[in-house]
Amino acid sequence: MNEKKKEPFFHIVKRDALPWYQSVGIRAIAIVLALIVCAIVTTITTGINPIQVYESMIIGAFGSARKTWVTFQNISILLLIALALTPAFKMKFWNIGGEGQVLIGGLAAAACMICLGDKIPNALIIVCMILASIAAGAVWGFIPAFFKSKWNTNETLSTLMMNYIATQLVAFFTIVWEVPKGSGKIGIINQNTNSGWLPQIFGSKYLLSILVAVVITIFMYIYLQYSKHGYEITVVGESENTAKYVGIKVEKVIIRTMVLSGAICGLVGLLLVGGINHTVTTTIAGGQGFTAVLVSWMSKFNPLVMVFSSFLIIFMDRGASEISTNFGLNHSYADILTGIILFFIIGCEFFITYRLQFRKKAEKEEQ
Repeated sequence: MNEKKKEPFFHIVKRDALPWYQSVGIRAIAIVLALIVCAIVTTITTGINPIQVYESMIIGAFGSARKTWVTFQNISILLLIALALTPAFKMKFWNIGGEGQVLIGGLAAAACMICLGDKIPNALIIVCMILASIAAGAVWGFIPAFFKSKWNTNETLSTLMMNYIATQLVAFFTIVWEVPKGSGKIGIINQNTNSGWLPQIFGSKYLLSILVAVVITIFMYIYLQYSKHGYEITVVGESENTAKYVGIKVEKVIIRTMVLSGAICGLVGLLLVGGINHTVTTTIAGGQGFTAVLVSWMSKFNPLVMVFSSFLIIFMDRGASEISTNFGLNHSYADILTGIILFFIIGCEFFITYRLQFRKKAEKEEQ
């Protein structure tokens, strides 16, 4: 006796492209739900009023003029690294080396400041720093791209290994240039002369990185959406065989894209060393090379959306420190809240891309 096979109660079906306002609405609902869950968790585990926790987060990010400037400066740095990684990711070249590319760019800038300080005019030092940082980052991107294009090596491993090499180079030169000897750190470079320090814009030391981020965001959006190079990156990302069939030189695109990616990361290293910290350490990138991967993926490689993703992550990070200070909670608790919010934001992408189609509804649609 033949029994009719039971159909599952529902199917997961890929959606057609949603209108932008529906996508924004789903993400907004996800954030609201995340805040409600965070409030419940906070009340149950600590007994603290969750409204006070959220107020502390806002104060931590925007509680004073200085805090506001620092928040936007941090957003700019994270955004720039995410923008740098995006062309490679869109090409399906998994560049995990943003951290090392930033470090090597910062090391190149520090070398110019230390070796050329007081020997040539300051303007010329800054020009040398810009060229050296961009070139160093570009080389750090070129090396794994070359091996990938020639011998199809695993770019995830090679870019990750380049991070370790850059870290050890910075550690080595930290000992070579340490001040005072035996301290294990370089300290503020050219503190007395300010040689190689990037200029302040309108008297603000925070504005330069923000302006650079605005320019690179606009450039990257136009580059990816409207340029021939951006089109080639998209085609290579969708199918290398198709790209070869239509006459695109895949190896050339891989190398060119990674050189651009590394160059922008090198520029970030310049901003960190020459404009913000005026020193170089192995932790100067602060792990943002890896956080930028999350920003790029959350934004689906859209440079404009990355502005909001970077804002959200930096806001939560800055607010987390304030929570720890005000309520005597360690930073791990703030990380829990951040994790819950990110979980909801990333999870909502499922409902933007897919929908549940129930059995009865599917039968009606077929009739």
